[in-house]
Amino acid sequence: MPRLKQPFWLIAMLTLFWVASVQAAEYPDFVTLVEQYSPAVVSIQTKSEPKERIGRGHPQLPENSPFNEYFKKFFEQMPDMPSRPQSSVGSGFIISPDGYIVTNAHVVEDMASIVVGLSDRTELPAQVIGKDRRSDIALLKVKTAATLPVVKIGDARKLKVGQWVLAIGSPFGFERSATQGIVSALARSLPSDNYVPFIQTDAAVNPGNSGGPLFNLDGEVIGVNSQIYSRSGGYQGVSFAIPVDVAMDVVAQLKDGGKVTRGWLGVMIQEVTPELAQSFNLDKPHGALVGQVLAEGPAQKAGVKTGDIIIAFNGQPVRHSSDLPLMVGRTRPGISAPLLVIREGKEQTLTVKLEALPDENKPQAIAEPPVHNRLGLIVGELPGDKRKKGDSGVLVKDVDEGPAATAGIQTGDVIARINNEEVTDVSQFADLVQQLPAGRPVPVLIKRDSGSLFLALTVPEKQ
Repeated sequence: MPRLKQPFWLIAMLTLFWVASVQAAEYPDFVTLVEQYSPAVVSIQTKSEPKERIGRGHPQLPENSPFNEYFKKFFEQMPDMPSRPQSSVGSGFIISPDGYIVTNAHVVEDMASIVVGLSDRTELPAQVIGKDRRSDIALLKVKTAATLPVVKIGDARKLKVGQWVLAIGSPFGFERSATQGIVSALARSLPSDNYVPFIQTDAAVNPGNSGGPLFNLDGEVIGVNSQIYSRSGGYQGVSFAIPVDVAMDVVAQLKDGGKVTRGWLGVMIQEVTPELAQSFNLDKPHGALVGQVLAEGPAQKAGVKTGDIIIAFNGQPVRHSSDLPLMVGRTRPGISAPLLVIREGKEQTLTVKLEALPDENKPQAIAEPPVHNRLGLIVGELPGDKRKKGDSGVLVKDVDEGPAATAGIQTGDVIARINNEEVTDVSQFADLVQQLPAGRPVPVLIKRDSGSLFLALTVPEKQ
């Protein structure tokens, strides 16, 4: 049978059409997204009050210089220069037609004037209804007779890593700039933020984007752009957004009472490392290890003890220590919740009634544990003032090379417990050290400054 020969140009045209069709199917229509939803995105211009007047200092000259007295008198006679107000720019988005706007708390922190710029170039003064530093969310209100465009609120809990996202804001003051990327990770915990499970994206976010919305492909806001990780001060591919469900929960409380209340458990916790998991006879690292139970707090009232490993709160598993503050913080004070802990190798369920997180509930410092001759330590009895406070243990006076130094024990630490045994004095501590198993990590509880911390200490098999 004869074969039909197609012209080369026809094959090329069909190939180009097929490639264009595939690309169109793979890439979302960002044009439509921007056209439909950018009118509800605003720029926020702020100014701070001058804090103090800046005096003019005279040049630093040698003390015996003959010009010292001359320059001193000259500069003392000159008037002080007033400091100038600082201006900055951020972003936000409108959530109600009557003018409620969401942004970051750090955008409006300590600002004397706040002006919101709308998409039609209208500028309106804004009032701060409330702000929450722990979540970095603020709620603003502008007065206007017009009905303002609003965003659609989505559900961040449905997000998956790899989904497309679109950020709109005012980076470096360039209003309504749109950048696209994907969700890089979910529930990111950052060192300075215990109450936000951040969405990590690679959408370009720069100074000025703070407070702006992060959209999904349905045009729904699923996050509030908040932070970037950068060594240069500009975008380097790692951006963080506050999940919109967290933001809207804060907004609801700010709108209702002007402040946010969170649940409080009253414990100091740390991550369970592989070494600590082995020392506590866990099959794998998981949960939050209690290093300190705060006096008269909800945890103490519920019977939580130092050394407990919290593996579930209110029916939700605690896989990492960073999970627990998020769960507790989002639970209203006054609610009683089950707490599943591992104590001395056995699971136990406690019931804790949460209280409100204190306004000045600052994390306390954490400490480490020491050892004796076998461990490379010199220890002594606790000073009388510490014993009067009810503390027990031994004081680390010196640390040489050895297992204690490897574990992280430092001079000045107080060893309160070793291998799950409470330390009472130097003599008893020496006996406990001699009984330590070799080649296997054991937990050591130390106190340093005003906090406590578990360390995993391993005595080598050959001494």
